[in-house]
Amino acid sequence: MAKKILVLNGPNINLLGKREPSIYGRETLATIESACKKRGQTLGLAVECRQSNLEGELVGWIHEAAYGGPKGKRAFDAIVLNAGAYTHTSIAIMDALKAAALPVIEVHLSNVHKREKFRHRSYITPVAEGVISGFGGLGYELAIEAAAKRLKPAARKR
Repeated sequence: MAKKILVLNGPNINLLGKREPSIYGRETLATIESACKKRGQTLGLAVECRQSNLEGELVGWIHEAAYGGPKGKRAFDAIVLNAGAYTHTSIAIMDALKAAALPVIEVHLSNVHKREKFRHRSYITPVAEGVISGFGGLGYELAIEAAAKRLKPAARKR
């Protein structure tokens, strides 16, 4: 059975292509989601994408990823997360990720360290395997590749 990656996007990511294209580019969320699914297929992964402007819904999806499978087991094997502005404010999302104990790759379309100082603080980073920032939609594909490598069983020693 293929490993499953949940790609979660937070507030305003649904406006990609329209919202501040000088910062976020002209690529739409639908285009990014399609690229994620294609990249997942080439790596033998099933990729599901979701977006919400609601913090509680994102928390619920993180819980579902960890405990929503058959008999309360994992429904997903890893999470790729662009929490949008919640990156800088949400202790609830951080706590949900800690409780889920799944590999998490944090993604940002823009290089947050070249932007306003308040964007330099992330509540996601301390619980993430890594952060990909500043590569636009390509960052999601890179995150899926990173998750795939994390999910591969360790090579057996001879």
